[in-house]
Amino acid sequence: MIKFQNISKTFKVAKRSPGLKAALKSVAKREYTYIEALKDVSFSIERGEIIGYIGPNGAGKSTTIKILSGILVPTKGSCTVLDKVPWKNRIEHVKNIGVVFGQRSQLMWDIPVIDSFELLRDIYRVPESQYKKNLDEIVEIFGLVDFINTPVRQLSLGQRMRCEIAASLLHNPQILFLDEPTIGLDAVSKVAVRNFIKRINKENDVTVVLTTHDMGDIETLTDRVMLIGKGQILYNGSFNQLKSKYNTTQHLTMDYDQSMEIILPEHTQELSKEDGRAVISIDTTNISVSQVISHLSGSLTVYDITVHSRPIEEIIADVYEEYSI
Repeated sequence: MIKFQNISKTFKVAKRSPGLKAALKSVAKREYTYIEALKDVSFSIERGEIIGYIGPNGAGKSTTIKILSGILVPTKGSCTVLDKVPWKNRIEHVKNIGVVFGQRSQLMWDIPVIDSFELLRDIYRVPESQYKKNLDEIVEIFGLVDFINTPVRQLSLGQRMRCEIAASLLHNPQILFLDEPTIGLDAVSKVAVRNFIKRINKENDVTVVLTTHDMGDIETLTDRVMLIGKGQILYNGSFNQLKSKYNTTQHLTMDYDQSMEIILPEHTQELSKEDGRAVISIDTTNISVSQVISHLSGSLTVYDITVHSRPIEEIIADVYEEYSI
């Protein structure tokens, strides 16, 4: 469905030192620097997948999405989406995709949201019956009824983002590119957006490419992740495998009879102990959590045990550190 092969993208950027003298000099002789946003990047995406595309700021995520959506032309390499070259077949291509950039708007700033929706209906030539069905469903799911007649400039960031996602879905796209779609959303709105993405993926077989710094989005929605850093793909595979590789420590919190002495097995460490509650670190590369629980239950009177995985943000930070990005 999506084939991204040996794509590189280099930007030519004017270079100038500060000060009036440097400004005058740059008029006579301009100097440039070259920035490689993508370096020989290749991947493929099948129909119906939800892909998490993650990486730090400046890694090349948005550049990739802009090439896939036909906004940018790569310096070299080839790309097809639904058998079309995005930047060569733009009119046909955009009929099949929806795009949301968290920092960009496709809504008209000074007119009510519904007017922007109707303009998009005309642009995409959505049949009236289909448009009405999609609009009614989207308005209900995203809770837009209270502000759909409000000018965009008067909306909060969270309200605007809900409208942006809604606008990208009015024409029933086969592929949805979401670049930071939940930025600025409250917890309730995030859950609504995530549930809707899962719903359209399941019911309509919509392929979703999601770039975000919100690891909750990635953990909730995706099975496969691609990690990009310094313009190169560093990891492409199962999200669970990525977690397993870097999540080598678990924390266990135990409530127990404090009159009894804790004897820990190897490859564990007591982090804290107070008033009948102990927190234990487990090296899961050498011993399983179930083995530790069995050992403790056999030697102590245990009232309650809770196991905590490391936050996914910490795991991703470790990946970045390993690759020096």
